[in-house]
Amino acid sequence: MERQSTYTATATIDEQGILTSWSEGARRLLGYDSSAVVGRPATALLATDGSAARRIVAGRERWNGTVPLRHRDGRLLELGVLAHRRTSDTGVTEWLLVSAVTARVQPPRGEPLEEWTFLQSPFPLAIFDAELRLVRANRRMEHALALPEAAIRGLRLPHIVPGTASEEADRSMRLALESGRPQEARARLGTQLGRTAVLTPLKDAGGRVRAVCLSTQTPVQDSTGRARPSAEGASRVGPAADQSRAAQELGEVTVPRLADAVAIDMLDSPRDAAEAEPVPSPGPVVLRRAALRAVPDGEGRGYGTGVGEAIVCPVDSPPAQCLAAGRPLLYDATDPAVAEWAAVDPGAAWLRASGARSLLAVPLLAQGSTLGVALFGRRPGRDPFGPEDLRLAQEFTARAADGICRSRVYARTRTTTMALQQSLLPHTLPDQAAMEIATRYLPAATRAGVGGDWFDVIPLSGARVALVVGDVVGHGIRASATMGRLRTAVRTLADVDLPADELLTHLDDLVLRLAADEGSTDPSADTAGGIGTTCLYAVYDPVSRRCTLARAGHPPPAVVTPDGAVRFLDVPAGPPLGLGGLPFEASEADLPEGSLLALYTDGLLEARDHDIDEALDKMFAALVRPAASLDALCDHVLTELLTHRPDDDIALLVARTRALHEDRVAAWELQSEPTDVSRARHLTDEQLSAWGLAEIAFTTELMVSELVTNAMRYGRPPIQLRLIHQDATLICEVYDSSGTTPHMRRARIFDEGGRGLLLVAQLADRWGTRHDRVGKTVWAEQSLTTG
Repeated sequence: MERQSTYTATATIDEQGILTSWSEGARRLLGYDSSAVVGRPATALLATDGSAARRIVAGRERWNGTVPLRHRDGRLLELGVLAHRRTSDTGVTEWLLVSAVTARVQPPRGEPLEEWTFLQSPFPLAIFDAELRLVRANRRMEHALALPEAAIRGLRLPHIVPGTASEEADRSMRLALESGRPQEARARLGTQLGRTAVLTPLKDAGGRVRAVCLSTQTPVQDSTGRARPSAEGASRVGPAADQSRAAQELGEVTVPRLADAVAIDMLDSPRDAAEAEPVPSPGPVVLRRAALRAVPDGEGRGYGTGVGEAIVCPVDSPPAQCLAAGRPLLYDATDPAVAEWAAVDPGAAWLRASGARSLLAVPLLAQGSTLGVALFGRRPGRDPFGPEDLRLAQEFTARAADGICRSRVYARTRTTTMALQQSLLPHTLPDQAAMEIATRYLPAATRAGVGGDWFDVIPLSGARVALVVGDVVGHGIRASATMGRLRTAVRTLADVDLPADELLTHLDDLVLRLAADEGSTDPSADTAGGIGTTCLYAVYDPVSRRCTLARAGHPPPAVVTPDGAVRFLDVPAGPPLGLGGLPFEASEADLPEGSLLALYTDGLLEARDHDIDEALDKMFAALVRPAASLDALCDHVLTELLTHRPDDDIALLVARTRALHEDRVAAWELQSEPTDVSRARHLTDEQLSAWGLAEIAFTTELMVSELVTNAMRYGRPPIQLRLIHQDATLICEVYDSSGTTPHMRRARIFDEGGRGLLLVAQLADRWGTRHDRVGKTVWAEQSLTTG
């Protein structure tokens, strides 16, 4: 008897139901050699009538379920089978059948928080073992593949989603497994999966790779994680035109089917049900015309008050009476009161011009509010409005009112979200000399609303600067609020000078805590706390001309070197934030002075009229094209890539590197001897004189003396003093190899020490400590003001 282990049985069947191939796994499973079954009908292996199987798969491209098969020794086997219908390059159509045979072990489950995070992540996630067989799939992956985890457990990716894309991703998984480094496969595994798969090796406590996590974004999601409506459907309702469009559609549907003419007039401020009055109000009603339609010309031209104009309706007019009553009202246009209103009110000119004799006024009611009134007119050649007409009019106006109400809610929500988004994004870029920077932000033009894309520029110590671009999953106020929290967290973590990979790790922990807090109050919230957020964090040092980067599921940055070469920087593809327990890695890149760095969110590359490869080519071409300024370059990139209002938010940050040359930086190694404090002061004085900064020499020497003394007293060698002269700033830095952070304390009257950092804090504009992999640097910054 063969030892039970995990393997895959595969077979292919042509369109006539004849077996055309039979794998070794199939032989192990059913006991038949290939020569015994290939060329025979597949139904011969079934333990039931084969006609039922043919009916089940007819017209399908894929099927999964349990199939009763007969083993060679006569045993009945109930096997889970996944079948794909595929067509080769030569036009031959066949069915690929796969079945995973496993030891039936229960897939490992984690702690509750990690389990919730995995299952409820808005990103499709799947875990493959060391043999690259699937062991776990979260709900989003099951939804994207339209297959339950049980149906694909034990299968390799090319058997789950046959094709070149899955084969490429399978190779990348193998590379991640062997190298222990995250990989990225630009391969779309299905219509419900993104164009890029991130493969992250999962390591045990000893650092050994045990599995690989595959993660990918769904193509487009709304704030609930569900698929966003199609571009065609979304294009019918623009943010500004929703209300007028809904009113126009009401006219198009009802003329001439129900009426010969119709006018739709809206209240500027909807009335709630609680505000409705049982009798007409003592004053006139002010309305605004939203639509006007009549036969034969269809547009009601020459019918008086036009669309968008205000109308003042007397209290005894049909519109005012209908709004006061809150129900439909029928009128005979020959009635003296109606005829008088039609004769004197410009808003009723359409009634005279159309020659209508029967008038029906219907209030626009939705969600407990009165939005306006629809007035329908019929000419003498048709029967007056009757009960059936009244029912149809109420049905049409109810639908229109619901659309108008939703459009108003959407408009208010979008306005609020935009205001919140704009208040959370940088209004102006901070002053810094390390880079020349330009940015752009474009909100999505879809009903899903504004998203949570953001960018930031954060000056750091040592003349460095941090660049941040991120993308919160979802849209609307919730996504914008989450963006604000994460942006604040990034700035806080950047202020303590955390390395890029550690910063993302802390941010990942924060997202998990926020998700736990929000998930406890709203368990159905897939994107609670920002789970699935992507982020790219980069720090550029103009002294070393080196850039350190780390990313969490975010697209890699593009760089254009001074010689015109353009490429993506090789930054390890970490997982999106909120997955927990997965590592982030930082990489370094030397950027010559004048290099161009482009950071962006995925909305830039997801235009509806071109694929990812074409978008990348267009972006590269736009980045290398000469431009008068970085602002003009940003405009070139957007113009090249966008032919429509974007379906997703876009954040774009373009930066050109500058350098601090050797004549602006001075550094010295110091001995851990008290006499070297005097030497440090002397070197400082000489350097400041050479820079023409003798007027601040006394202040700077005091700070240097205190910082060097602290390093000698409380730190460990080696000790280094460095001065950096920027255009408007002088930075003094003292490094030692101790990791102890200095703190200010209150010195007592007779204490001989304890006042050094207090003195530095009083003399410097800013000061602080940053920790390196080994040791720390205490820095102090002075502004150079000119008289």
